[in-house]
Amino acid sequence: MKDASLPRPTHPPDLAREPAPARKPGAALVDRLPGLALAVAVALVATSLGRLVPVVGGPVSGIVLGVLVAVVARPGDRLRPGIAFAGRGVLQAAVVVLGAQLSLGQVLRVGVSSLPVMIVTLAVCLAAAYGIGRRLGVVRDLRTLIGVGTGICGASAIAAVTPIIGAAEAEVAYAVSTIFVFNIAAVLTFPVLGHLLGMGQHTFGLFAGTAVNDMSSVVAAATTYGGPAADYAVVVKLARTLLIIPICLGLAALARRRARTADASTGAAGTEQGLPRRVRVGRLVPWFLGGFLVLAAANTVGLVPSAAHGPLSALAVFLITVALSAIGLSTEPAKLRRAGAAPLLLGGCLWLVVSATSLAVQFLTRYV
Repeated sequence: MKDASLPRPTHPPDLAREPAPARKPGAALVDRLPGLALAVAVALVATSLGRLVPVVGGPVSGIVLGVLVAVVARPGDRLRPGIAFAGRGVLQAAVVVLGAQLSLGQVLRVGVSSLPVMIVTLAVCLAAAYGIGRRLGVVRDLRTLIGVGTGICGASAIAAVTPIIGAAEAEVAYAVSTIFVFNIAAVLTFPVLGHLLGMGQHTFGLFAGTAVNDMSSVVAAATTYGGPAADYAVVVKLARTLLIIPICLGLAALARRRARTADASTGAAGTEQGLPRRVRVGRLVPWFLGGFLVLAAANTVGLVPSAAHGPLSALAVFLITVALSAIGLSTEPAKLRRAGAAPLLLGGCLWLVVSATSLAVQFLTRYV
């Protein structure tokens, strides 16, 4: 910001460029209130509908209502900051609250027991993304984004991988849009499939935690199925999220190798210019994972009274409903249409491959 003692510029008003005034500390909160209020209002209606139709539940009702509002009314720029905050920040807060209902022993047992399913589904997904993506003519970076988004943690994985491989903005938009479509499909179909297959709560939690993309959709599908399924699915999904660390490190090494090979072929070997930046592992671990583990530790040592578990569970479900309502409100049909058929087809194939692989591995390892 300029010093107030300096003379004003003598340029004409249309050419002068004054620095933007400093924003007050609470300005961001004020900007978010309208969109956040809309998401809460949709969530309240969705919660009421969920009580009338328990098999659907509040979270699923929230995302459907949000999509309907977005298609009919198209929330404007004034509402977007709050909707974006609700879709991400409120969801992360809900995951933290869920930690108060678990113990560290449960977290460790679930994480270790689900490793075979997680690792196999991820490996199959990445291999299918490479093979099917090439057959469909999907460019390398885009098929990588859709592969890691489907195999690990949706938009979060896409965001982590994008700067490493240097993907273009259009490719990121296509990948996120494709992942979003099959997140909605999973939320709507997986609970029905689980009941048809007679899955128990933990079995479905493992299925949702390994076969659904974003945390929001994992929680929505599992919460619809039941509370124990939701608790189990969240732990599985958080453990699965950590797989982004070795994947990012591997992609970074591969990208740097490709860059050096390209430099060598052009006679520019030995320079660091144009090489992907090194990955900082600490930045790949989401903050809400730490919060989840802190509350789980507090519950383990008895700092969270058992009488608080019920209200905290209800609070978590409502926060999830608010977040999913916001995700529905942020739907942009035009972006989904611009994604084209090939990325969407690849995303659908990977979604089916991951779902089938998760069920198959559970069956073979006697989880089912």
